[in-house]
Amino acid sequence: MTSLNPQKVHIPRTILAEVERLEAEWESRQSMQRLWRGDDSLWTSSGESSWLGWLSVIDRQLASVEALKNFARSVSGRFSHAVLLGMGGSSLCPEVLSHCFPKGHGFPQLRVVDSTDPDQIRECEASIRPESTIFISASKSGSTLETALLTDYFFEHLSSIVGFRRAAARFVAITDPGSRLESRAREAGFGYLLHGEPEIGGRYSALSNFGMVPAAAMGLDTEKLLTAAHAMQSACGPKHPPAQNPGLRLGLLLGAAAMLGRDKLTILASPGVSSLGVWIEQLIAESTGKRGRGIVPVEGEALVSPEVYGNDRLFAILSLTGEMQPSTEAMLDELESLGHPVVRIGIRSLGHIGQEFFRWEVATAVAGAVMGIDPFDQPDVESAKVAARELTDAFEAQGSLPYEDPVVEENGIQLFAGPRHAECLLDDAGERGVPAVLRAHLESVRDGDYVALLAFINRNPDSVAALDRLRGLVRSRSPVATCVGFGPRFLHSTGQLHKGGANTGVFLQIGCDPNVDLHVPDRKLTFGVVKHAQALGDCQVLERLGRRVLRVHLDGPVRAGLVRLEAALLQAVQ
Repeated sequence: MTSLNPQKVHIPRTILAEVERLEAEWESRQSMQRLWRGDDSLWTSSGESSWLGWLSVIDRQLASVEALKNFARSVSGRFSHAVLLGMGGSSLCPEVLSHCFPKGHGFPQLRVVDSTDPDQIRECEASIRPESTIFISASKSGSTLETALLTDYFFEHLSSIVGFRRAAARFVAITDPGSRLESRAREAGFGYLLHGEPEIGGRYSALSNFGMVPAAAMGLDTEKLLTAAHAMQSACGPKHPPAQNPGLRLGLLLGAAAMLGRDKLTILASPGVSSLGVWIEQLIAESTGKRGRGIVPVEGEALVSPEVYGNDRLFAILSLTGEMQPSTEAMLDELESLGHPVVRIGIRSLGHIGQEFFRWEVATAVAGAVMGIDPFDQPDVESAKVAARELTDAFEAQGSLPYEDPVVEENGIQLFAGPRHAECLLDDAGERGVPAVLRAHLESVRDGDYVALLAFINRNPDSVAALDRLRGLVRSRSPVATCVGFGPRFLHSTGQLHKGGANTGVFLQIGCDPNVDLHVPDRKLTFGVVKHAQALGDCQVLERLGRRVLRVHLDGPVRAGLVRLEAALLQAVQ
């Protein structure tokens, strides 16, 4: 029998009574049995039962695991690279696996492209040999804009090298039955068409084909992963009370803590599983940011002296066996002594990582029930898509995007804001310099807020490091929680929380022009235009909802622009 990843929970007195009340209520009302039966009334009676296929997907995957093995055998020895084209729930689990595991012998190296940034797309092209690459196009709906455009782009590029038919044979489609992507795959003659399950939402699809087919492509033992995950499925079953049910216990704590103001879930992950935090971030943010409430996942923020943190935090650390540092252990002990809730999860081996997908899926569904929201829809993700689509349609009709006057322009940095926020910023700044306006924007931060840096730029090690320095500067001014997201991928995850959650976010969106733009096949668009439209659309929706958002545009090369922005922000926080 597969052993479970251990979970140790410290619950301070300030929330212990509420957690214990919920545990007793869930037992007396048999709420876990209702969850497994698909009782909509556990949430909002809005059709949630139609989205619970993830509860039993492991059994179905194990029953048909030979199909995954056959796919793996057909890939082995044939390709140098596998490139997954997807967004959000269709790309984050494969990304986790590609960072955690080495590829199997004779299998392709997996790369994930989940961006419309031209420079990022070009970097992927430069790192592969297209003629020896298999492309995996993944979209549940089959109509995800980014996946469709990336599929068009790479299909055209590969066709120009090896011809249409040979290119089609090297494409894989993972999509729900009857989707637009399925139609395209059949018409073009894609080499593989593998179905998702309509009863599983994208962010809950890690253990379905959306996660397991890319795992098979890189030569992982999918049967072993699923078997290990099955042990967590059993432990989270309907007959286990909260004390013996890891997913239920975690979910009740998350929900209770959020409702009592500890809504900043600070996720720490040890090096071997560091990418798991981004997957949890999407699952939590997109599932709980509804009806003016939510849990804010704080991923990638460096741990600092425990006395700095406010009473809005809950800490969760995931550590691979042997990777927990004594200094980190000591800081967690101190956090507990200061009255912070702390969850410690040990991951016995990389082969046990599937257990965490299932644990956190259960916990998120339970937390949604505690918070009185539907954890399976994403209405505000759709609003940002609509805004971006309107802008790209206008560009194709008119040849340009709407012109905006900057609030201030200085040293290759332009700042933009909606009329109301711009007026407030200029009044508070007292001058029109970039540092002064940045300072005024950060001074709008109140207790319990968070600051999110939203970067529509190439996501590479240099830009990740630069964003980490920027969030460090923000935190040097106050102990506020900070988040970093790269666009457009965050639109499919934390974007829902930013718009549907509480109005506690202070947003700094960062954009730039591409070094060299790329044309979108068969459209009067470039990827640079699409990215800019997505950024503008996101700002428009945030502004319409009364959110505090300031948009930064960096002229010239992005690396130099980020250096100038860092210097301006340093002035702003001093």
